[in-house]
Amino acid sequence: MSKISPKRRQFEIRKKRKRREKIKKLREKYFQSQSKEEKERIKEKLKKIAPHLRVEEILRKKGEK
Repeated sequence: MSKISPKRRQFEIRKKRKRREKIKKLREKYFQSQSKEEKERIKEKLKKIAPHLRVEEILRKKGEK
């Protein structure tokens, strides 16, 4: 296996940070939303942003298990 270039590594780091920020914002928006349609829309966006994560896991409130 070859090493990853520094430029590519920085790109991956930026991409991961951006994804985390988006998930955080959508999560906050989900808990503030009142309508069921809006919550479904947010869930769909979360699936697009992070298909490898389960939506239930993301939307679990802090402290819950």
